[in-house]
Amino acid sequence: MLLYMGSISLDSVPRIISRPAPGSLYRSPQLYARLRADMDADNATDATFNSFHWLAASCKFSDIYDEEHFVQRLKNDVRVVDKVPEFIMERFGHNLSNVFNFKIKAWSSIRYYKEAVLPKLIEERLIRISPFANRLSFDAPSAVQRLRCLANFEALKFSKPITTLSDILVSRMREKSAENNGKYVAVHLRFEEDMVAFSCCVFDGGEKEKKELDAARERGWRGKFTRPGRVIRPGAIRMNGKCPLTPLEVGLMLRGMGFSNNTAIYLASGRIYKSEKNMAPLLEMFPLLQTKETLASDEELAPFKNFSSRMAAIDYTVCVHSEVFVTTQGGNFPHFLLGHRRYIYGGHSKTIKPDKRRLAILFDSPRIGWKSLKRQLVNMRTHSDAKGIEMKRANESIYTFPCPDCMCRSNKSEHSKSIQAR
Repeated sequence: MLLYMGSISLDSVPRIISRPAPGSLYRSPQLYARLRADMDADNATDATFNSFHWLAASCKFSDIYDEEHFVQRLKNDVRVVDKVPEFIMERFGHNLSNVFNFKIKAWSSIRYYKEAVLPKLIEERLIRISPFANRLSFDAPSAVQRLRCLANFEALKFSKPITTLSDILVSRMREKSAENNGKYVAVHLRFEEDMVAFSCCVFDGGEKEKKELDAARERGWRGKFTRPGRVIRPGAIRMNGKCPLTPLEVGLMLRGMGFSNNTAIYLASGRIYKSEKNMAPLLEMFPLLQTKETLASDEELAPFKNFSSRMAAIDYTVCVHSEVFVTTQGGNFPHFLLGHRRYIYGGHSKTIKPDKRRLAILFDSPRIGWKSLKRQLVNMRTHSDAKGIEMKRANESIYTFPCPDCMCRSNKSEHSKSIQAR
């Protein structure tokens, strides 16, 4: 047995340094501050613009879409009416709340509609379906798919007021991007307060930010995030790619992918959380950035200002006509837009859909240099460019992946021609 009776210097004992968990700190501002000089010195444009080779407020349908065009385009397949005939409404005392409401399970099959829904419709002469979205499986017989394609890509057309202003904004964007032959990049950014709050991510606002977002979560989703047993790990959320990209991070990503500071950017977004502070670095990186609010006058926007769905329709149209579309978060807006662009551009859609898990790692790297960051971001963009025509797989949305169901013929409809000619 060995017995040591001496002493040990405490200086020789290794110290355990406590480091923040990955993703628990929002490091992007520090990264930007450190890399900005190198970024500005390296303002070459690697992302050249090549030619294509490959609702919150309630509103009526006609407020957003051209109702007459919709009815006429579908008249050979579906009879569309704007109100229920009187002789049918008499059975229900002229009260729609008396009409049977069919609560259909999401993604139900055609067979279910034939065996369960149709008999009830024949019996009642009138039924309601609520909720209505996503009630039919994406995998259906070709006749049903053809009708879906016709309705979504040909019959749906924005109303005249929306189309008129949208076309004006597209023209103004092309004027702003004259140095790039009228080609611009459209970015769909989800960094509104409700999105930031719902994500449960931590940014750089400290205790004040925490109190604000806790209050926003309680207002919007009372009790959802505070119920017993609910564990929220902001660091894990960030490293899993679930945090919304900040304006600063979008700027870093695009500059790293090779877009220079003379690239015209159209930003499609709602009201950015703490806009003045959070938009400042993005505007430093892309001074030609525009929004519908900067392109249009107050008078031009006035008829749409208080209607989020109509404002989104304007954003949607300007994004459709962009040379490159950048999506930073999921949702119906980017999913439908991706499919629409694929449909009108012959199956191709110049789209940047970043790997947000990879971005989280890169932006959480305090020692990464500009050249290394740029190399990895260019590779990410190249991966997006290399996808080409993406075919719909089982259970995928026909509205996001219209090929081959919607594109078995030459994709040069009058609708496509008119868009490409603008």
